Amino acid sequence: MLKMFDYYRICRTKKFHLFSVLSFALIIFIITFSDSLLSNLSSSHSVAFVSKTSLQQPLKSTFVQRPLFTKKKESNHDAYIIKEEEEEVEDHVNLVPPFNLTEEQRISWFKKKLPEFIILKSSRLSRQFNSRVNKFLISRSCRVQFFMTWISPANSFGRREFFALETLFKSHPKGCLIILSRTLDTPRGARILRPLTQLGYKVLAATPELSFLFNSTPVESWFDDLKNGKKDPGEIPLAQNLSNLIRLAVLYKYGGVYLDTDFIILKDFSRLRNSIGAQSVSANGNWTRLNNAVLIFDKKHPLLYKFMEEFAFTFDGNKWGQNGPYLVSRVVERLMTSTEKNQFNFTVLPPIAFYPVDWIRVTGFFMKFNTRTHLRWVEAKLLQLSGETYGVHLWNKQSSSMKIEQGSIIGRLISDHCLLCKDIYSS
Repeated sequence: MLKMFDYYRICRTKKFHLFSVLSFALIIFIITFSDSLLSNLSSSHSVAFVSKTSLQQPLKSTFVQRPLFTKKKESNHDAYIIKEEEEEVEDHVNLVPPFNLTEEQRISWFKKKLPEFIILKSSRLSRQFNSRVNKFLISRSCRVQFFMTWISPANSFGRREFFALETLFKSHPKGCLIILSRTLDTPRGARILRPLTQLGYKVLAATPELSFLFNSTPVESWFDDLKNGKKDPGEIPLAQNLSNLIRLAVLYKYGGVYLDTDFIILKDFSRLRNSIGAQSVSANGNWTRLNNAVLIFDKKHPLLYKFMEEFAFTFDGNKWGQNGPYLVSRVVERLMTSTEKNQFNFTVLPPIAFYPVDWIRVTGFFMKFNTRTHLRWVEAKLLQLSGETYGVHLWNKQSSSMKIEQGSIIGRLISDHCLLCKDIYSS
């Protein structure tokens, strides 16, 4: 049965003192008033798209190929690491087709490039994926099992991403995390994750076997056509759309929680089941858009199957969000008016759960304010987040260029929920 939490409902009891009611009303007023001011400040710093039309435009790759580091003298081991990183960079760049090609030209380009798309190939490590994952989950007695994907080069897994891991384990010390990544399933990846593994936290980077993940699912034929050069990958980087699909398949095979790497986790997820978060709601409290940056589902949940069916039937690599956030919104919206809706048991959580700040305003969460009004807003917002928020999505595409300023909301959240807490304000 589909349930929708009312984002605007505030439960009160008759035993509240008048002072408590007035204090709470003052907090809400501060948040509402300052959010309005903040939207103007944030928009002046934001690098986000600002129109609905522009959201439909294909994303251009922002990956810049640059020297990873320089050394005066290289050992044989250093040379091996540099070569490994260069191959990662090449693989990442090769996933992005040239712009302004026709569909026929792009398919032709894709066929020629197929041998270079390492992520589509099987390897010794990828063929061990299922056995490694099962062994890891069974032997660790995980209270909650989390999954992330990382298709980018290992050297681009930075402090922001590491904060997501720190806050995840701060809230879930007995949880397990599997990162589906070829580039982190390497000696360099092991060094990146070592600060956590040395402390006993359960994290594994595993090279995914996509043929196994997609086997016996609605996307199996789609993936076969892609590997055989029969599908137009579109102008959107293929890595982005593969990530959208991998998260659905891994939850369908194993169950658990999928998380994007641009989250700050605030609270234990263990009581959540079969849930998806609303990104936005209307004035009457009904959701207007869902998002796939967090997915919490049991193994072989029928909604995941529906999502994969939609991916295979409506795939379009030229429209941003078509195969991700818009996909889950389309499917759930249809289910709400379908005779099938009673066959599905899931919950749509309100924006405060995972998306308490909109992507247009998120840059304001990184900024330090000095006025008394804004300082009150920061304290009121932190109080609000401590209540119903499980995690804060950072919308990296909009906020990655923003420095975390000391005293900002994001700085305060990371400081309160990190494990190692290194270099918070230099990231």
